[in-house]
Amino acid sequence: MKIEILGVGCPKCKQLTANAEAAVQELNIQAEIIKVTDIDKITEYGVMMTPALAVDGAVVSVGKVLTKDEIKKIIVK
Repeated sequence: MKIEILGVGCPKCKQLTANAEAAVQELNIQAEIIKVTDIDKITEYGVMMTPALAVDGAVVSVGKVLTKDEIKKIIVK
């Protein structure tokens, strides 16, 4: 599984990254967490507001910091 945090490094982006890492750890699953900070790459996803979360190439959240539990629900589907 590939989880991407789309954002330029703002505090909300950092919090989303921490929440994603905690969700993966609690679920005890194998996942690669990647921070995407390049504006061009972010806009290629169609994202205009950060932070955003993409799982396996599909954007699942834009413009808000998901909680650890919200992320867990998304990645166990």
